[in-house]
Order: sequence, then structure tokens, then C-alpha cells
Amino acid sequence: KGVATGDLNRFIGKFWEYPLERGLWAPLQVSVGENVNYGGRSDAIFWEFGNGRLLEFVTEKLGEGKTGAWLRGREAWGRWGIAVSQMSSLSTSLYSGDLFDENTAVIIPKDTDHLAAIFSFCRSDEFRSEVKKIDASSLKIPNLTMLKVPFEIDRWKTISLEDFEGGLPVPESDDPSQWLFSGHPRNTDEVLQVGVIRLAGYLWPRQSECKLAGCTQLDSDHLEQHADADGIICLSALKGESPAEQRLNALFADAFSADWSAAKLAGLLADVGFAGKSLDDWLRDGFFSEHCELFHDRPFIWHLWDGRRDGFHALVNYHRLAAPNGEGRRTLERLIYTYLGDWIDRQRAEQKAGAEAADARLAHAEHLRAELIKILEGEPPYDIFVRWKPLHGQAIGWDPDINDGIRMNIRPFMTARPLGAKAKGACILRATPKIKWDKDRGKEPDRDKADYPWFWGWDEASAAFAGGATFDGNRWNDLHYSRSVKQAARDRQAANAGTKL
Repeated sequence: KGVATGDLNRFIGKFWEYPLERGLWAPLQVSVGENVNYGGRSDAIFWEFGNGRLLEFVTEKLGEGKTGAWLRGREAWGRWGIAVSQMSSLSTSLYSGDLFDENTAVIIPKDTDHLAAIFSFCRSDEFRSEVKKIDASSLKIPNLTMLKVPFEIDRWKTISLEDFEGGLPVPESDDPSQWLFSGHPRNTDEVLQVGVIRLAGYLWPRQSECKLAGCTQLDSDHLEQHADADGIICLSALKGESPAEQRLNALFADAFSADWSAAKLAGLLADVGFAGKSLDDWLRDGFFSEHCELFHDRPFIWHLWDGRRDGFHALVNYHRLAAPNGEGRRTLERLIYTYLGDWIDRQRAEQKAGAEAADARLAHAEHLRAELIKILEGEPPYDIFVRWKPLHGQAIGWDPDINDGIRMNIRPFMTARPLGAKAKGACILRATPKIKWDKDRGKEPDRDKADYPWFWGWDEASAAFAGGATFDGNRWNDLHYSRSVKQAARDRQAANAGTKL
């Protein structure tokens, strides 16, 4: 059986949200919806080498010394086996030794030479049929039930030789939403997406210093020379940088060498519904919605715009925007005052020259700048709120913690709206990800009211505090606190710490 956290939204996310190479987050094998060689490798767990906040939380929730029922699966870690979805489909994937979640059962062969035979059996309809003979009613099959089925080792050894001629496949994937992906545009059907992501400077785990069970680190493919230095790529030429379309074309020409051509690009655009259109058209109108869909509505290359198709557009690497030690704030400031500032100066010049639509472009750009400055300052509703952090630990202004995840940190950008936006949910992101901040499942352990007032009564209907003194532990997320309230909490914390000293 696998790990259960007690707070999924706090401790489990998608691997691309976090810097796995720093070691705080670990890859997490999850269940798959169909039989695959290697799948279920999109998630990560806030593990901190098994001795961090997850352990503290589970211990606090269950009591000292009672973590075993939650932090389980150790017998399988570091070993090869088969990951089986415990849901009725019983879909399978090869397992290479990572932590795995509570909806996944892992079968570990006593003899690794039998892995291929057991995998062939578990992939078969016969396996599912035999399990159903034992338990036909459970929506989630108990893990030990899977070991009660009859298994003819010699027959399945023979079948596995046909299934896996030359041996089991090596760990790899052509899906960019799997951490086994190589990061090269040649090795996927999502060529355009991968090109933009590499241009923005992101590297997949196998390209970084992240250690993944069962596979080796990849050598450089030299495409990093095309990566933008600050993670901000404007669609128009600004501050001496070429427009995104030209830069992306250059990256593809390097990646595909002689195989890159206008016909190749036209075919790729046709594949994503942009037949007869340009790469710039796709960047403006198609990239971000596709990006959100591919990456489970946790986008990590953000397309910011001012609401006009002919207006200001920038692709920003979230990892740079949420970088620690003030670098994330400096990235947002560069976006506002350097790139958008240059665009605004250009629109003012065109306005003076009487250029068509310059007035409207200037107005939209100035409105976008005002919205981004509000995010920088962080007054409600442009603030960041993280329910599992105490009031004195909440960010003041744009100072995100990348370990809190995209869901928490993207909220101010989904709050800000372009000038004159009328569509429901429209925001300064080119498309609106499907993200909500309502109440999460589960209850919080007892919390101090001064540090966590939101666990002490929050009225959903009126979206205001009920003001009661009863702890309810409900996990509300869509709350807002002013800078002054947060600063006062910090001051109290500092004073209390001084008193204790």
C-alpha cells in the first residue's frame, strides 16, 4: 500500500510545479487509467527526505509514534515491480522504486528475473478476471487480493518473451507531463509546446540534477543556449530582443537540423488546429490554452496579456516568477518596468505619430501595468493566501513560496482583469485555467486562533468570518488579508519570540 498524506493539496502536486533537483520534493508514482509500460509519473510529494513537514503533520494528526498507517510502502521503495491501480480497471505500469500513492498497489517479485512474466500477467484480461472472481464488488480492490490469484509462471514467462522481445523497455516517455520525458522536441508529439517551454528555460527532471529511480541523467542537448536569460519572452520585439516567433524558429532549426523547414512547421501548426496560420498566431491564440490542458491546469509558462490581440503579450517562466530570495519579485518588476515599460513608451510614440489604434493599445497597456503593480504590492484581492501557513508567515506583496504550488500562487494573476474585460472569468492570463480556491477535503488538527483564525469559523454563504470561538478546522482557501494585518502578525510573532528568549 502507498503513502496517504491527510492533506493532498498541501503535500502532493505536479512535478513541473516544483524544483525537484533541490530534493525537497520527490517523484510520486500514481495510478494509471490504462495499461502502459511507464505511466503515472506526473506527481510529486513534499517529502523533505522523509523528515519534514509531512512527517510532523501526520504525527500531529495521529499522535506520537502512529505514522505507519500513513507513511507506508517502504518495503517497495528502491525496488522494481508493477504498479497496479486499485480501482476497478486494475490498470498497470512498470514501477521503478519511487514513493507511490494510496490508490496504487505495488507488486514486487521475490525474484527480479520474474518481473517480465508477472508484468505480462498483470497487463492481461486474465489477471482482472481472476481478481474479480475473488472480489467483484469493491470499487477499490484491497492490495492483498491481488496476490490471491493463480499464476502459472512458466506459461507467463513464455508469453513475456513475445510481449517484450529483447527484454523489458527502458524507462522513458514521449509525454512531457511525465518526468521520464527527455525534454527534446524531437522526442514527442507535443513539439510546439516543448519548444516554448525550453525557450523559457525550463528543464525536465532527467535534464537537471534530479535523481530518478531506474534511469540515468541525460547529457546536454545544447538547446539551453536558446533559453531566455530572465524567463520573460515577449511576443513582440522589445528591449533589443527578437520576437518570440523568431526565437522559437531558431530553437527548432537547431533541434531538427536539416529536418526543419517551413513545411514541417506548417504541418505542426495544422496538427494543433492552426492550418494556414503563422507561429505567431499560435503563440498569441493557441499556446496557453493547450498548455493548460496538457499540464492539468497547472500551467508553468504563463502567458500574460493586456486583453488586446495586437497588444502586449509575454510568456513568463513561473519558476523564475516564484524564485526564492526576492528573485521572483525582481522578475515581476522586470516584466512591469522593463518590458511592459518599453511597450508603453512605444505606444506613446505611436500615439504622437497618429498611428491607428495606438490610443487603445496604450490604455490597455497602462491598465495592465496598474494591475501588475497591485499584484506586486499584494493588497486584497491581489494577495497570496496559503491556508496551511500561519498569519505571520503569509506573503506580504509578491513574495511567493514555490513550495506552495501553482494553485496558491497563481490566484492574483487570475484576479487581475484586462481593461474592459466582459467575459466571465477573464483575466490577464491569455486563457483561464480551471482552478478553484473553495474548501478542500479534510479537517485541520487543532490550531492556535491567533496564527490560524480561518480555522475558527468561516461563514461560506456570506464569505466572512463568523466570529465564533469554536475551532472547526475547515480548509478554506479563498481568503484575503491586508498587508497591515499580516505585518501586525509578524510584529506580534517577533515580540513573542523576544519574550521567550
